[in-house]
Amino acid sequence: MAGVNKVILLGRLGSDPEVRTLPSGGKVVTFSIATSESYNNKEGAKVEQTEWHRIELWEGLANVAEQYLKKGDMAYVEGRIRTEKWTDKDGIERNTVKIRGNSLQLVGGRSTGVDSENTAPAYAGNSGSSNNYAPKTAPVPMPPPPDLAGGNSDDLPF
Repeated sequence: MAGVNKVILLGRLGSDPEVRTLPSGGKVVTFSIATSESYNNKEGAKVEQTEWHRIELWEGLANVAEQYLKKGDMAYVEGRIRTEKWTDKDGIERNTVKIRGNSLQLVGGRSTGVDSENTAPAYAGNSGSSNNYAPKTAPVPMPPPPDLAGGNSDDLPF
């Protein structure tokens, strides 16, 4: 049976990205993103619930994150859930859930004025290749549907 493992997150970084350089010279960047939702409980009080997600980016996306992301920035990440199992120093088995990102979009620009029009680049990556990030192209708009209001209702396909 085939399945889909896709995660889409839009949130704020809780800390600056942590950069690790691998023996091969490649990079891995990890950081946390907070996503929040709010609702009114039974008593009518507003409740805000925040979830923290651990993000892991490799190679080219790691380079982009290292260069452009900092604590408090808004980022859009697409990726897949990865569960890592490990044994701690006391011999207890532990699980860690991470999001292995394969696409990153910087949202809202930089507060330092680097992005004067308040837009930011988007990157898509494939962690297995050496050129694993490239600017995404803007979506192509769909043409508007034909105007059927003034036409003959007998021409409708239903």
